[in-house]
Amino acid sequence: MKLYYTPGACSLAPHITAREAGLALDLEKIDLKSHRTETGADYRDINPKGYVPALRLDDGELLTENAAVLQYLGDQAPQAGLLPRPGDFDRYRVVEWLTFVSTELHKGFAPLFNPQLPEAAREQTIAKLKDRFGYLEGRLGGREFLHGERFTVADAYLFTVLGWTKVHNIDLGPYPALRAYVERIGRRPAVQQALKEEGLLEAAA
Repeated sequence: MKLYYTPGACSLAPHITAREAGLALDLEKIDLKSHRTETGADYRDINPKGYVPALRLDDGELLTENAAVLQYLGDQAPQAGLLPRPGDFDRYRVVEWLTFVSTELHKGFAPLFNPQLPEAAREQTIAKLKDRFGYLEGRLGGREFLHGERFTVADAYLFTVLGWTKVHNIDLGPYPALRAYVERIGRRPAVQQALKEEGLLEAAA
């Protein structure tokens, strides 16, 4: 399999998931400004959506969208316990978290990546994100992971998105459980491996 990724973007989540699962994964870096791959190809010829992640399967199929890619990868290594089996209600809980991270956090950060965003809109965007952080703070108090007693694909996604607080200078100090969660997940060997492969270890320190 090949993962098309941009360092530190949401594609870090499937990268972490593959390392946690022990899956063989080739990487190809994408410059999202030029839409060029590191081999010089036009990324839009590979993925017309133009954004990451995209996962090229061994049979040639291309899979996009984090929620789909993460579930696919989790199902490829059931022994890793990254995603409960089909039919298990816990699976729907993990998918529930994937949806929350995708719609309330990932998309919630999106306006902040616009350098021309007016200051008032920036403050409003951050205020809404902090409301979501407060919800997470309440859920993570006394818990090691988002759901259950094991790291899941939802944790890979949440860790990735919360990394953007550093990019945008959003202080997690008022959310001690959330801050401890990021630090704890960041110490996992597979997470460290993925960060190193994307050249992000120094930025994550």
